[in-house]
Amino acid sequence: MASVEPIRPTGHEPVGLHSRAMDNLRFIRETMERAGSFTAVPGWGGVIIGLSALAAAFVAARQPTADRWLIAWLMEGMLAMGIGAIAMKLKSDSAGQTLSSAPARRFVLSFAPPLLAGAFLGGVLYRSNLIGALPGTWLLLYGTGVVTGGAFSVRVVPLMGLCFMGLGAVALFVPLPWANALLGAGFGVLHIVFGIIIARRYGG
Repeated sequence: MASVEPIRPTGHEPVGLHSRAMDNLRFIRETMERAGSFTAVPGWGGVIIGLSALAAAFVAARQPTADRWLIAWLMEGMLAMGIGAIAMKLKSDSAGQTLSSAPARRFVLSFAPPLLAGAFLGGVLYRSNLIGALPGTWLLLYGTGVVTGGAFSVRVVPLMGLCFMGLGAVALFVPLPWANALLGAGFGVLHIVFGIIIARRYGG
């Protein structure tokens, strides 16, 4: 009498439906994250940075020496970085986003290198007694960082970066008092104008 053979092999357990569903959800989430934009660029934070930059331009223009002018703007730079970091964290938290997401990492990795280049070049220009070239260099490289980082953010951010680069190009060819005014126009006025646009269109 013939023996009965099982239709399915007994050595392999079928994959659970729950496991496959979780894998599919994980794939969808990672795909959307890779394709997403970094929307936590702080609009109102940019407005505050702009106001502080206008104050810095006013104070710096009244310094008796180039060194004290430089100190005034370096202090403003540190203040602006602190304001920007806090504002970005608050906006990402309110939107239920995380600063460790793939879009955020891409934004930072694109935005930071031009800023580091600006810091190194600034030191070289200062040692070479070319302080007058600092405003144009700062504006150009900050604008470059905003353009490259903005490629992973909302559309208005790269446009803001191009405006910074335009001011920087002009600032390279004018005397320091005019270049100081262009610094105020860039880090002050542009941050305020685009900050309001970002805040109204993209949630703060």
